Amino acid sequence: MLGIYGGTFDPVHYGHLRTALEVKEALGITDLRFLPCRSPPHRGSPGASPEQRLTMLELALQNAGSGFSVDRRELDREGLSYMVDTLTSLRAEVADQPICLILGLDAFAAIPAWHRWRDLFNLAHLAVMQRPDSPDPVWAREISDIVMERRVNDPRDLQASPFGKIVFLKVSQLAISATAIRHLIACGRCARYLLPDPVLAMIQSVGLYRQYC
Repeated sequence: MLGIYGGTFDPVHYGHLRTALEVKEALGITDLRFLPCRSPPHRGSPGASPEQRLTMLELALQNAGSGFSVDRRELDREGLSYMVDTLTSLRAEVADQPICLILGLDAFAAIPAWHRWRDLFNLAHLAVMQRPDSPDPVWAREISDIVMERRVNDPRDLQASPFGKIVFLKVSQLAISATAIRHLIACGRCARYLLPDPVLAMIQSVGLYRQYC
């Protein structure tokens, strides 16, 4: 199974890396790709350039072991980075192989605002990450209908078809945010142990995020 973990990764940190590992193991994903977004439709522009964020991801994954990689297709595509376009291009490459889009609970709750969001279910499964102690939320009607129709409880069910299912996974969501890291660095405080040392070293060497404080 191919797993897609999208985001700005501005910067990538241990919260991203730990949840990616847990989802990979839970779903039996053999190819998990971090997919940095070039131009996010629903938030401001990232603080680091596309190439800087790509480099940070590559540094973070250099000792991650097999099965992890970076996919730069959104960085190479002009205009807003719509996930439906990305999954369409991936689907053309992998034919009937299962694809799983990995996203957090907040992102899933906001998915009706995504471009052509209903088409996503004809391209990939969705793995929605939850905190271990969080109850199922009360969904808006259009989300509730989708969940009732497509939810599976056994992650192995995703292997049986190439797309169309939703699975909710409890993961160790560390209380780390890229926003907080940027502000720490900008204010001259130490961000060590929140992100991999090679990533922090690169941030320091090129002077990233100093304007946020």
